[in-house]
Amino acid sequence: MKILIIEDEKMLADSLKILLERKGFEVECAYDGKTGEEYAELGIYDLLILDVMMPEMDGYQVAREVRAKRCSTPILMLTAKSDLEDRITGLNAGADYYLTKPFDTRELLACINALLRRQGGQVDEMRYGNTALDLSTCILSCGEKSIRLSDREFDIMRFLLQSKEKNLSKEVLLVRVWGFESNATENHVEVYVGFLRKKLQSIGSNIRIEAIRKQGYHLEVDESC
Repeated sequence: MKILIIEDEKMLADSLKILLERKGFEVECAYDGKTGEEYAELGIYDLLILDVMMPEMDGYQVAREVRAKRCSTPILMLTAKSDLEDRITGLNAGADYYLTKPFDTRELLACINALLRRQGGQVDEMRYGNTALDLSTCILSCGEKSIRLSDREFDIMRFLLQSKEKNLSKEVLLVRVWGFESNATENHVEVYVGFLRKKLQSIGSNIRIEAIRKQGYHLEVDESC
């Protein structure tokens, strides 16, 4: 299960990350609302843990934007605001549950488990055009032809398949695939996109990875193939 924590208090976010990773979850953090919104809209997470009080873009705004893009990922909202009106605002913005700080970690884990139980079965394959990506084996296939992707190729392809026609910037891909602390540059993204283009071509895929200057990459289906 993959969880995204959107929390501007880095110490709290990192502490929650450690706690949840010890419980077997895969966890990533975004430390501001705008970045968190971009990550959430990728649609790759099973749960969003969202702080309310953040500068520039607060949690209510993030939840509204995520829901406006028809992202149905459960949202657990964390906040120091405990008034009834604040809770109503959070729920109306799109949150599924509203947990007031400070909270007991047992209550947090109970809320997380309850929200994840609602999610049901897991997706094992992603498809677009005539091409499929097996999420358990990292194999990209088209008809009878298939090819195994490296870890970074797999991550980039997965994000592109999730976003389809929506552009993903090189900056977002860098953070998502290589991480916040990496010394990787945009050239690394370009190189791996080049690898993927060749592999898609080798299996006869009708998917094209298109680049738009200053906006990033998106997928298109070539109907003539």
